[in-house]
Amino acid sequence: MAEEVWVGTWRPHRPRGPIMALYSSPGPKYLIPPTTGFVKHTPTKLRAPAYSFRGAPMLLAENCSPGPRYSVNPKILRTGKDLGPAYSILGRYRTKTIMTPGPGDYFPEKSTKCVFDSAPSHSISARTKTFRVDSTPGPAAYMLPVVMGPHTVGKASQPSFSIKGRSKLGSFSDDLHKTPGPAAYRQTDVQVTKFKAPQYTMAARVEPPGDKTLKPGPGAHSPEKVTVTKPCAPVVTFGVKHSDYMTPLVVDVE
Repeated sequence: MAEEVWVGTWRPHRPRGPIMALYSSPGPKYLIPPTTGFVKHTPTKLRAPAYSFRGAPMLLAENCSPGPRYSVNPKILRTGKDLGPAYSILGRYRTKTIMTPGPGDYFPEKSTKCVFDSAPSHSISARTKTFRVDSTPGPAAYMLPVVMGPHTVGKASQPSFSIKGRSKLGSFSDDLHKTPGPAAYRQTDVQVTKFKAPQYTMAARVEPPGDKTLKPGPGAHSPEKVTVTKPCAPVVTFGVKHSDYMTPLVVDVE
């Protein structure tokens, strides 16, 4: 009897997804439209043309096309719908609460040196760690430059002379036998200062071109064996032995 109460095939069952009637609040009903793509694009932003890569179309049968039964909306262009601006009511934006500093977080009395002119002030700080092992040289490590002699740095020096030994060159004890003679000098080539004369060289004898292969002599030929242009005597050769199993040729002579 219970099955006859319901009309049709519908029967009460649990919902497959969320139903708005089960909730008292509107829930995630209001969303901010996206600014990318063509689907549900926000009307407050400009929309540029977009292109997509598709694969090769599948081969269709001859009788599977529905034909010109669909009419294209004339207000739809390649950049979207050709309509006026439309507005929608969006939800309230959620603002993030940030803890801002209060009046007690500022110290205006410390800004005197930054706003007004003040005299330079110095403070004595503690010795840094790097100078505890510093091995800088002391005053005794430096020497003042000399002020006498020709090697002075910051002062003008007078000409100074030194006494050296007697030179043996050109003295009475100079041995003139060790001087070079005329043969010790190289004579300058005449071609350096004057025009150079033509020069010739003697090369080896040039062999005439020819064929150096070995040629056959008179003994390499056999004119008696030539039978192409001259007649020859009958030549008899020995043939093969006839088989005993072959039928001999019988010529019937009457």
